[in-house]
Amino acid sequence: MKYDTKIWHPNISSVTGAICLDILKNEWTPALTIRTALISLQALMCTPVPDDPQDAEVASQFKNNINEFNKTAKLWTENYAKNQAEKKIQEIIDMGFSEEDAKLALQKNGFDIEKSVNYLLSR
Repeated sequence: MKYDTKIWHPNISSVTGAICLDILKNEWTPALTIRTALISLQALMCTPVPDDPQDAEVASQFKNNINEFNKTAKLWTENYAKNQAEKKIQEIIDMGFSEEDAKLALQKNGFDIEKSVNYLLSR
């Protein structure tokens, strides 16, 4: 598992998207499910662990200047996450679908354009 969208988080590499989460590495067992991994990742996203970082620069900023960290995280969200979603919505709109349908299809299909278009065409 890794993030394709750039994210500013102490436990996510700002360069590669690699995730520093023990159950994804040395604590992984076949008994763990995808659900378990996603719940653990959600918890990590809500509660960063800057003392065990994937990205030392981000962790340092988190620990030493939380206001600057929050500003940078917000900027990265606006620049990377929102722009990608808007581009995908526009791509589907350009195919002749409404904005409302494009948003709904993307939400239902994990923001995968191909699956979203197939969903819209099968209705």
